[in-house]
Amino acid sequence: MPDPEPWTVGRLLSWTTEYLKRHGAENARLDAEVLLAEVLGCQRIELYTAFDEVPKEDARAGFRDLVRRRAEGAPVAYLVGRREFFSLSFRVTPDVLIPRPETEFVVMTLIDLARSHAAGRPGDEIAICDVGTGSGIIAVAAAKHLPNSRVTAVDISAAALAVARANAASHGVDDRIEFLQSDLLSAIAADRRFDFVASNPPYVSEAEYTSLARDVREFEPRQALVAGPRGTEVIERLIPQAVEHLKPGGHVLIEISPMIHTAVEAMLGADPRLEVGPTVRDLGRHARVVQAEKKGGG
Repeated sequence: MPDPEPWTVGRLLSWTTEYLKRHGAENARLDAEVLLAEVLGCQRIELYTAFDEVPKEDARAGFRDLVRRRAEGAPVAYLVGRREFFSLSFRVTPDVLIPRPETEFVVMTLIDLARSHAAGRPGDEIAICDVGTGSGIIAVAAAKHLPNSRVTAVDISAAALAVARANAASHGVDDRIEFLQSDLLSAIAADRRFDFVASNPPYVSEAEYTSLARDVREFEPRQALVAGPRGTEVIERLIPQAVEHLKPGGHVLIEISPMIHTAVEAMLGADPRLEVGPTVRDLGRHARVVQAEKKGGG
C-alpha cells in the first residue's frame, strides 16, 4: 500500500535524523542536512525554506544511498568529497585525513608569527614547509593568507599529494606551493632553509587507535594517524630534521594531542639549538600546538 504522506524535505530530514541516531551518528541532524543538500545541489541553509517541497525520485534515491553508507560508518566528508577548513572548502578523499578544527590552531599560530616576522623584514619572502600536508590544508591556508610566502608541501603519500595539488589549484595558490613526495624532510635538499616548519603529523598511539570512533578507524588512512606504540615516534624523527632545515630565528610548529604534550615539549627542550615557546591551547584549554624557535647563529 503506497505511503499516503509525501516525502517532503522536512519529513526526509526528520526520518533520517532518527535513523542515523540509531546507527550511532553523533551529529545526525547535521549529517542528514549535509547529505540532502548535496543531492539537491543547494546550500544547507536553503533546506529551511524548502521543508514542504517534495524532491524528485532520483534525488531521493541518491539520498537513500548516501544515508545507507553513512549508517555503515562512512564519514560525511568522504561521501560529499569536501570539508570546510579555515573558511575554505577542501576536496577530501579516503587518501587523506578529514580536516579538523584543531589544525586551525596551527594555521592561526603560523599566520600570526609569519606576519610578525614579515613586519621586521618588509618585502622578504617567507619560506614555509608543511610536513605531512595531506589534503594541503596548512599549505593552502598559509599561501592564501600570506601573499609573500612560498610553501613547500611534503607528504609520503603520492595519492595525498594529488589531492593537495587539486586544492591548491582550486584556491589559486598552486604557483606558490611546491609539492614533494618525502618521508618527513628526507627528500629536502640539505642546504634548503625555511622560516617555518609546520606539521600535523601522525600522533596517535597504537593503543589509542583501537578506541577511536569507527568512522575514523575504519575509513581514514591509518598511516596518517598512528605514530607507533607511544604516539611520539614520528615527532621524535621530525624535530631534529626540522631544526636542520630552519633558519636561525625560524620556528617549528607541531600539532599534538594533550596526552603527549609533556613528552613532546621535553623533546624540544632537549635540543640545545631550540628555545621552546608557549604551547597553544584549543578552546577546551587542551594543549594543541607546541612551538620552538631556532636560536640565532644555529
